[in-house]
Order: sequence, then structure tokens, then C-alpha cells
Amino acid sequence: MLPDPPFPAPDVPAVPQAEGDVAARQAMMALFARATRKELEGALERFSPLPRLRKLRPSEVGLVMVEGRTGGDGAPFNLGETTVTRAAVRVEGGATGTAYLLGRAPEKAEAAAILDALWQDPALRIAVEDALAPVRRRLAAEAAQAAADTEATKVDFFTMTRGED
Repeated sequence: MLPDPPFPAPDVPAVPQAEGDVAARQAMMALFARATRKELEGALERFSPLPRLRKLRPSEVGLVMVEGRTGGDGAPFNLGETTVTRAAVRVEGGATGTAYLLGRAPEKAEAAAILDALWQDPALRIAVEDALAPVRRRLAAEAAQAAADTEATKVDFFTMTRGED
């Protein structure tokens, strides 16, 4: 899918991110994970031609152990294993994008990692968020539909007083 040209790594040390940036990046990575492959590739097309990229970690599929807790606050226990795909790329400017997704989706993980790297560039951040606006709208519509479906099954209980106080 992507060329793998060699280029020198920047000599700039990593700058710690502000706490708000970390939360914003986590929200974007969650959005990448919930988007479809087609949606991510469509968002990438808006940045054509892409800057030169180097694959730090080719897309790979593996297993991770999922932990559960009884009642949400009990002792943790191993619930089982799930398939995860991960990828990491570096954009020529120095930003490193990573992606971890549930399931087997190497192309989707690579696209998400590229978008993560592009999002870290302050000049491209708004453009990446705009490119993913349709994903946000789709997810909001799905959440609204789920809420409406749940509301349709709601039973309202009421108490009648008998008049014998």
C-alpha cells in the first residue's frame, strides 16, 4: 500500500505532550478504531500526495489477554484472548503515528497510524478532524438510534396513593 523510503530520523528529542493533547489524541485514536477501513482510506485521500513515510512496525496481528472484573470493582480475572492489529509509521517531519485495533485489519491499522501521525502536526490537525467528521456523524447517529431503541422498551412505573394516610 505505501512505499517504505528510508530517510534520516530527526535529531529532535520527544517533547512531552500537554495533558489536554494526550486526551485529545486518545479521543482521535478511539475514533480511528471505530471508523471503517473505507472511511479511513477516504480521509487519507484528502491528504494526497502523502508525505514520505517509514514503517516503524509493519501491520501485524496478535493476541492480547482481556481482563474482567466481577461487578466492575472486584478482583481482576482473565476473561479470554482477543485478536488485535497494530501498526506504527513515522512521517518525514518526525511525527510517529500508532494504531491498535480489535480484529484482523492490517490495512485499516496502517491507515489509522498514518492519520494519527498527520493529526500530530498542528498545521494538519484541523484538516484531519474535518476529514473524519462523517465518521463522527455516523457514530452519533448510531448512538442516537441505540438510545431510541432502548427508550422504546422503557417501562414507566408509578405509585398510586390509596388515600389512607
